[in-house]
Amino acid sequence: MNAASEQAMAWDIIENTGANLFLTGKAGTGKTTFLKEIKNKSTKRLVVLAPTGIAAINAGGVTIHSFFQLPLSPYVPGATFGGEDQKYYRFSKVKRNIIRTMDLLVIDEISMVRADLLDAIDSVMRRYRDHGKPFGGVQLLMIGDLQQLAPVIKDEEWAMLSKYYPTPYFFSSKALNAAEYHTVELNTVYRQQDETFISLLNQIRENRATNETLSALNRRYIPDFIPEKDSDYIRLTTHNNPAHMINDRELSLLPSREYEFKAEIEGDFPETSYPADVNLVLKQGAQVMFIKNDPEKRFFNGMIGEVVSLDESAIIVRDKNGGESFNLEKSEWANAKYTIDETTKEITETVEGVFRQYPLRLAWAITIHKSQGLTFDHAIIDVSHSFAHGQAYVALSRCRTLDGMVLSAPLQRDAIISDSTLDAYINTIDKRVPSAETLSALHNSYVIQLLDELFDFSSLKSSFDMLLRTLDEHLYKKYPKLLAEYKRIGLSFERIIDVSYRFKIQYTRMLHANPDISSPDIQTRIHKAAAYFSEEMKVFTLLCNKTKVEIENKAVKKQFDDRYSVFFRDIELKKQLFIHAEDNNVEFSIPNYLRIKSKILLSIDDGGKKIVKARKPKTVKEPKIPTYKISYDMFSSGMTIEQIAKERGLVYGTVFGHIARYVEAGELEMDRLVPEEHIKAIKTFIINNPNNRSVSDIYSGVGPDVTYNEIHLYLKMFGE
Repeated sequence: MNAASEQAMAWDIIENTGANLFLTGKAGTGKTTFLKEIKNKSTKRLVVLAPTGIAAINAGGVTIHSFFQLPLSPYVPGATFGGEDQKYYRFSKVKRNIIRTMDLLVIDEISMVRADLLDAIDSVMRRYRDHGKPFGGVQLLMIGDLQQLAPVIKDEEWAMLSKYYPTPYFFSSKALNAAEYHTVELNTVYRQQDETFISLLNQIRENRATNETLSALNRRYIPDFIPEKDSDYIRLTTHNNPAHMINDRELSLLPSREYEFKAEIEGDFPETSYPADVNLVLKQGAQVMFIKNDPEKRFFNGMIGEVVSLDESAIIVRDKNGGESFNLEKSEWANAKYTIDETTKEITETVEGVFRQYPLRLAWAITIHKSQGLTFDHAIIDVSHSFAHGQAYVALSRCRTLDGMVLSAPLQRDAIISDSTLDAYINTIDKRVPSAETLSALHNSYVIQLLDELFDFSSLKSSFDMLLRTLDEHLYKKYPKLLAEYKRIGLSFERIIDVSYRFKIQYTRMLHANPDISSPDIQTRIHKAAAYFSEEMKVFTLLCNKTKVEIENKAVKKQFDDRYSVFFRDIELKKQLFIHAEDNNVEFSIPNYLRIKSKILLSIDDGGKKIVKARKPKTVKEPKIPTYKISYDMFSSGMTIEQIAKERGLVYGTVFGHIARYVEAGELEMDRLVPEEHIKAIKTFIINNPNNRSVSDIYSGVGPDVTYNEIHLYLKMFGE
């Protein structure tokens, strides 16, 4: 199967079926790209989660623990949180609605997710969705490579969990084993093009390394290798301390002045999720790695660069592979949470906090863990102290070419750490890849599943029976007429269920003969059946309207209210779904059905009544003043850039950028911000040096009084 077919199959499973999917593949095969496509193009309501803060930020989602409000302690299957820990299940109405109405749950970096954490997710999903189905019946997309990062588990935790799980890996989850899931493996490697290198990496990845494999890789062992000064080599280490020591040493050897740049943090942004250094210390000549993609394509995540020059308010950097120098601005990372848009009823991400910092990290050395997902042209690798499964493979696979890799110590067989249990599972992955026949069956079963959901009355009858039992046991003396009415209407269920069962046989047979749900015959049958059952629902709506009771006993009242609210929600959902489905002018389709169902669920209040909000005069909220406007107002009052920066706790360059907006818009004369003599100096240099017009060239030629920000603004205003 080629790359396009692999991607197409994965997309088909997610978009056109309800099947669970494990999307895996070697490093550099496009798993992250697929996730972005799903987020941008899927018609399903989805939530993206990841096991760690950094992974969640990179995936554009939130952490598993924060979304499901789970404690950090191990989860024992079947256990419930008690005492103080009950707070973990106290979800807001918004969170409950998101869980109830999502169609797809995406978990990135699934290799890092422990089995017990996946079962904890299952426990929460069952609580707020379908209790009888794994993960509450939601579709699950798991993305990751089991040959890379492994789950973290302490010895004392495993001593407890080993009684319940054969391994700590996600595939040992009891919930996942109760759910059918399929696998698609992406095999086309985009990071490396050299087939020989790819073959060597695969042998390391799959624990098939022979003496010849090690010998071929060890040809890249160069003792005491010292890269040329202008090269972009980066060292990959197994532990944090060596990386920190190398970076600190190399930075201290630079003769230039040291500058510190503090991150700006607004709102709620957990320290464990900081994507960059809070206090970034740099010098001219420092080797750095960019840790974010640039919208203007000047740099990308993992690119190695060099600090050309800098001061308190600006950093000039360049790509170490011969790129042009440019003025680097601070980047923003968002700490997002999922909410529901009250207007569109769509699941949306809202920003709770913002982290602003220059997207750089000192990069003479980084840990293999931090290199996950990155690509390097040149790297010096030492995996002689590997301590975890997949660590050697992750390090070696960061390199684009074999010639770009240098081993600082020979690669020994014991550095290639393998887990036999994991290897055994990986060998079964091919058995879970769906065939063309299986895919066709999944399409058909998904359509039938949704029609079954629409035309099945067993859930409604169950909620009706529970409510009837409460009436019969506790309220038969006080409300005999109401009880008699319930019993009379209850008899109609047998007829309705019989009709729905016969219709199920009919549409199942039709779809097996022609799986196209858009065919006129099946559309006509769906519209007519919906119209029939819509009429049948009226008697239950009338019954709900007649159900007016007063109950003094608190326990009985709570039981009745709970059961009535469930019955009411079931009635409202069925009634409104049938109203939409009977419309001959609207084609019944999977995306429409999912969208409408979610909107209906969100329109029904937990109290058992439809939410009808009274129209209130709109109150005009005072708009939040943009941060750049605050700086400009302070500047207009006579304060200097330095004074504003100190007052607001910002760096000089940020405030300068705020005021520069007004210069660029023509609302402020440039000489109000940049001294006239500085403007003349820049202009004179450009006239006299037409071939040296870069920011760093101008800065070197006009003297230390003129700042990079002033030069950058001048070039923006008068052209480069």
